[in-house]
Amino acid sequence: MPELPEMENYRRMLSGSILNVPISNVIINREKSINVSPVEFRSSLVGSKVIFVERRGKHLVFHLNDGRRLLLHLMLGGLLYMTRGDEERPSRSTQIEIEFGDTVLYFIGLRLGYLHMLSAKETDEVLSQLGPELLDRRMTKSRFIDLMMKRRGALKSLLVNQHAFAGIGNCYADEIAFDAGIHPATKVQNLNEETLEQLYESIHKVLKEATDGGGYMEMPFTQDDHLTGSYNEQCKVYDREGEPCVRCGTAIVKVEQTGRKVFFCPNCQHEQ
Repeated sequence: MPELPEMENYRRMLSGSILNVPISNVIINREKSINVSPVEFRSSLVGSKVIFVERRGKHLVFHLNDGRRLLLHLMLGGLLYMTRGDEERPSRSTQIEIEFGDTVLYFIGLRLGYLHMLSAKETDEVLSQLGPELLDRRMTKSRFIDLMMKRRGALKSLLVNQHAFAGIGNCYADEIAFDAGIHPATKVQNLNEETLEQLYESIHKVLKEATDGGGYMEMPFTQDDHLTGSYNEQCKVYDREGEPCVRCGTAIVKVEQTGRKVFFCPNCQHEQ
């Protein structure tokens, strides 16, 4: 599932491609991916412009010039792809296609995901359920520590809880825990202030590096995109079961924790 770095990578590329370009056509191949009738969805969008693309957690919010919003959540298996001019369309089936002149934005794999047309108020109501952004400038180290000291439970379970903090999923929770040298099953109430400070630093380091590295999803965003997915090769533990730890050489282990896969180094990461 796309996480904060993947969605921020999409946001950056979209912001340089579709802003203030009138929408010329909309094709809907799967009605369940939208929340209004295809006729209403299409008529509302054609002629409109996206004036701003915002990321909130794992969501993208397309701000339209009439004040409404398109709220996107790719969920499991969702992807975006864009073509320009006479470039070939993606080989995979698409659920929604939005044309911005000769640029086409394809929404792929929206079997669980969605693209909903909402008012500003409705969008705020949906996103109000999310926890704070970990990379927000207001999320200072002291505020982070204060929030963590009020929480209980396993570290990984907390990091992927979107009501606690928005944007982190399975991949980056494991990568952050590894960078901080903390076992993913460690109870957060057992972490001292020094360890929480290290965790804060690891969160910023991993999420920023992953975003600048294009995230871990392998399908490019455009035909000439060589950035998206590049961070997959830099993952230290996620999906690396049996491979040697980059720090100590011990084989990376995969276990299951509350229904989730967890990857970690049993030598470098100790439960506290």
